[in-house]
This record gives sequence, structure tokens and C-alpha cells, in this order.
Amino acid sequence: MSSHAIEISLLGRTYSIACPQGQEEALQHVAQNLEQQLSSLKTKTNNLSREEIAIMAALNIGYELLEEQQKNQDYIQQMDDKIGLLQSTLENALVERSTKDD
Repeated sequence: MSSHAIEISLLGRTYSIACPQGQEEALQHVAQNLEQQLSSLKTKTNNLSREEIAIMAALNIGYELLEEQQKNQDYIQQMDDKIGLLQSTLENALVERSTKDD
């Protein structure tokens, strides 16, 4: 898959970023979300450098990702439990049917 550069703007600076063909919209969306976080942090903390703002944004995004991963793990565990219960119920029903047929 080929890639080409697209331009994104973060805190008033424009960056040219390589992007796989067909992923431009997704990258633009991510860049817009990042710009919102950076701008919000900049407003809240006027005395921080660009680098410090970027680090804080990365930590916030990393924390959000960790929370989502935990939610996914919890959901997967719930589904595994439900599937196990369903399998057990089906197996018990088949065993009961088998013994009634005998």
C-alpha cells in the first residue's frame, strides 16, 4: 500500500505526515482530537513549553487508551463467562435428553 504526505496543524505549526492511501480522513480526525487536547492544555497551563504540553497530552491519551483497554478486557471476560454458561446449559440439556431417550 502506498503512502503520501498530508499536512496537519498542531498548536499553530504545520506538519507533513506520511499517511497510507485511504487513511487520510482517520489521520485528520486524530490530528483534530490531538489539537483540541493540546489547545486545552495550553490554555490551562500558560507557562509550559510545547514539549511539556505534548508530554502531558501523550500521558492523557495513554491513560484514556489504558481505560478503554481495561473496559474491553472486562467486556471480553463477561462474554467469555456468558458463553461458558451457555455451553454448560446446552451440554446439560443434551445430557438430559440423551438419558431420557435411553
